[in-house]
Amino acid sequence: MASRKSGQRIEPSFGGDYDDDDGLRIDASDRVSGGGRKVKRTPPSGKGGRQTRGRRAGRAGGSGGGLFGPVRRLAYWCVVLGIWGAIGVGGLVLYYGARMPSATSWSIPERPPNVKILAVNGDIVANRGATGGEALALEDMSPYIPQAVIAIEDRRFYSHFGVDPLGLARAVLTNLTSGRMVQGGSTLTQQLAKNLFLSPERTLERKVQEVLLAFWLEQKYTKDQILAMYLNRVFFGSNAYGVEAASRRYFNKSARDVNLGEAAVLAGLLKAPSRLSPARDPEAAEARAQVVLGAMREEGFISDAEIKTAMSQTPTRAKSFWSGAEHYVADMVMDQLPGMIGEVSQDLIVDTTIDLSLEKKAEEVLAASLDEEGGKLNASQAALVSIDGTGAIRTLVGGRDYAESQFDRASKAKRQPGSAFKPFVYAAALEIGRTPMSVRNDAPVRIGNWTPENYDQKYRGEVTLTDALANSLNTIAAQLVMEVGPPNVVKLAHRLGIDSEMQANASIALGTSEVSLVELTSSYAPFMNGGFKATPHVIRRISTADGTVLYENTYDNPPRVLDPAIVSEMNQMLVRVLTDGTGKKARLPGWEAAGKTGTTQSFRDALFVGYTSNLTTGVWFGNDDGKSMKKVTGGGLPAKAWHDFMVAAHEGLSPSPLFGTTGVQPVFDEGSPVAGGEALPDGFGDPAAFPERPAAMDGAIAVDQSRPAGEPTGGPVPPAGVGETTGATRRTTLFELLTGG
Repeated sequence: MASRKSGQRIEPSFGGDYDDDDGLRIDASDRVSGGGRKVKRTPPSGKGGRQTRGRRAGRAGGSGGGLFGPVRRLAYWCVVLGIWGAIGVGGLVLYYGARMPSATSWSIPERPPNVKILAVNGDIVANRGATGGEALALEDMSPYIPQAVIAIEDRRFYSHFGVDPLGLARAVLTNLTSGRMVQGGSTLTQQLAKNLFLSPERTLERKVQEVLLAFWLEQKYTKDQILAMYLNRVFFGSNAYGVEAASRRYFNKSARDVNLGEAAVLAGLLKAPSRLSPARDPEAAEARAQVVLGAMREEGFISDAEIKTAMSQTPTRAKSFWSGAEHYVADMVMDQLPGMIGEVSQDLIVDTTIDLSLEKKAEEVLAASLDEEGGKLNASQAALVSIDGTGAIRTLVGGRDYAESQFDRASKAKRQPGSAFKPFVYAAALEIGRTPMSVRNDAPVRIGNWTPENYDQKYRGEVTLTDALANSLNTIAAQLVMEVGPPNVVKLAHRLGIDSEMQANASIALGTSEVSLVELTSSYAPFMNGGFKATPHVIRRISTADGTVLYENTYDNPPRVLDPAIVSEMNQMLVRVLTDGTGKKARLPGWEAAGKTGTTQSFRDALFVGYTSNLTTGVWFGNDDGKSMKKVTGGGLPAKAWHDFMVAAHEGLSPSPLFGTTGVQPVFDEGSPVAGGEALPDGFGDPAAFPERPAAMDGAIAVDQSRPAGEPTGGPVPPAGVGETTGATRRTTLFELLTGG
């Protein structure tokens, strides 16, 4: 080894070798600094030397990078994995996207049609259809609704592009830290895409398609349009789709009018519509609403003062189903629509004849009657229908509580009318020449094997037809039906408006054929309106949302079905039912009214049908299972309920007499004005030709002047078996000859 001169120092070369044990090693290739000669470096020979140099070089680099080496390696692999991940995601997107229809064919599906049903004054009766409510423009909603939904569901709605990466990351982090699924990352746009196009199944394919559709929605529509579509289609529980349906369902008001607290309840439902429904769990709904209000405050939508007021409001409570008698009307409308316009394929507006104020009064009267007396009288159900002289249904209540039972007992249930059918028997008798003062003998009657009895099982001897009808004598009605002939009674009842099939037998005198309350009531209306048919109807007009009229009724020119003389005589007779007969509890202070009671066998059904010059109303009480009530007659519970409703319905109106009951009797010539200041109802037009009076029934006593031979001049005599002939005639009194009786 060469000696080192003074002042010389040896420096290691940066290309020197390192080994793991000795560190830096100097060999013959090291050079001498300080002016010494340069010494040739000889690298270690062989393959092993090269490997050693490489390892040393690597360690030199790692030592020089410090902590940055691992960071650089981590970044490198992250980039690599990110690239491969992007390639994988892109492949999935392309694959699942290719399975979808071409984007050029995408379009927003039509919202299921809604039928908005309006009362006669334009107020909403109900909405019907798959959604349960109409669609509202965003500017027509309460401003609290979109604010509440954005605050709790998608705070960056107006800034993201359909997918919110920040919101997704936050949801993932929240779910990881909580150990369960507590927050979703879908935007409102994604939720709308899912609701519009996709099934609810949770698969990777559906999620990818949801994102693609969200991008398409954001590109094609404005943010406000997307938000409006979402709010009008999203499910809020209880068969309510859209904010309008939900608002009316839970708060009985339009979404235009909801307050801050109610808007928070609606927005809170979106997380779990069934579980958080105020109809199911009001406390849970209110707790969720508090969370929504807090989110709104964080976003600056509301102030502390507003949130304090909203939080102090009483929790919203809702019934388990739509409530209110008006829903019986809505169901009736929906039943009739297909027959008028066919399939409902677009939003419709149906104008009805219903008076909502009368509807509420009728519902209250029936509920009060059942609450007060229904229990002790074993009466569990009731129904009421009220129509005007044209047949327009002003009020219809199909049962005690729509929320408990949606079956319409006014229009769908058919029951025996009992003695409420007798006016048709008497009208048929008047048509063949009988008069209100015609006399019949109230005594036991035998018709084949049938022997009808009066309710009180008493007999009064000779009575006029007016007294017989006022006291609802069954024996007289049985005699008259056989004099007229059951088929002719059926024909008259059909002519006046009863559509149900009836049995043309003797017992029809006591109302044994089943009819609905609607058709029975409408068949009384010709007595009220002067003899014109009053076809019952609830729909006035059907139009589209843009105002195109699809249907309009034509009941303003009905045919004449009763001679005015018959109407006048029937009204005078039926007034006596209320003043002196079985319907005394129905008398109206200040108003002239007429009507008839009806009670069926074993007190299963009790009815009262009556009218003023303004309305004809029918009331029924009974039980759905046909069980007997405790001696409830038509003159009891139904007559009192009829009275209470009609008093409320006529409040503020000026009393007017019934047709043909005051002043000079009407002139019967066709087209002539009615004397005594009475006129035919407006809008009826010229009366149609009145049908000919029916001929007498063969084998029946059809001429009032015939009596059995040998009749004594005084005292009641039991009649012969009705339908039997004796071959003899009877004498007539001078009064009967003068009156035509």
